[in-house]
Amino acid sequence: MIAGVADTHILIWYLTGSPRLSVTAQRFISAAAQRGESIGLAAITFVELVYLIEKGRIPAETLSRTAHILEVQTFVEIPLTLAISRTLSKVDVVKIPDMSDRIIAATALHLNLPLISRDGRIRLAGLQIIW
Repeated sequence: MIAGVADTHILIWYLTGSPRLSVTAQRFISAAAQRGESIGLAAITFVELVYLIEKGRIPAETLSRTAHILEVQTFVEIPLTLAISRTLSKVDVVKIPDMSDRIIAATALHLNLPLISRDGRIRLAGLQIIW
């Protein structure tokens, strides 16, 4: 079972042990794991990771560390489906103009799951947010 969907920066901060990850988000992820639940990652997250690696903004090993947490099922990949694509129309393009953010938000919205995110634009878009 999936407890929530994580925005890309949440995954990065989780992997790096960054203090930027809020206590609330840390507790939500830990509690989900203790219950045997996973945190979902929208497929676009992996594209964003590659882009950030190519730009030199995150270390290259971030991708292999992500593969590891997918293997141990702390996090699970959520494929981009036609149904999620259709849900994009419910995500306000003015409030969330970035396509990657819109796909991540639409993924959470379609699955009726909270989104773990610090992104101010996403937080103002009316989704259930964990931060």
